[in-house]
Amino acid sequence: MNYTIGEAAKLNGLTISQLRYYDNQGLLPFLKRTPKGDRVFDHDALKFLNLILCLKDTGMPIKEIKQFVDWSMVGTQHTPKRLVMIKQHEQNVLEKMREMEENVKKIRQKIARLESEIQG
Repeated sequence: MNYTIGEAAKLNGLTISQLRYYDNQGLLPFLKRTPKGDRVFDHDALKFLNLILCLKDTGMPIKEIKQFVDWSMVGTQHTPKRLVMIKQHEQNVLEKMREMEENVKKIRQKIARLESEIQG
């Protein structure tokens, strides 16, 4: 099944402008086009878009995402590079998660102190 840019945007909680921006940044070279030039998202394109959004939402810079996409488009010769990149990103995300957990602990401590003050 094929989806229009509007449908793909809606399925992913994005705007059409955001998808156009990602395409203009070179993140969606796998998209097919209609004879009129409209972008077409098939099942595989939606899966790849989902990965791109995951990388973006977890803090990977657009420039690095583009490199990952570029390597993905040329076949398997860059698979080792892609693996190194995605493993490094995983480590970055895990470190951010540890930092967030520490911050949540501090917030909970402050909440406990404030509740204690209120209760006298």
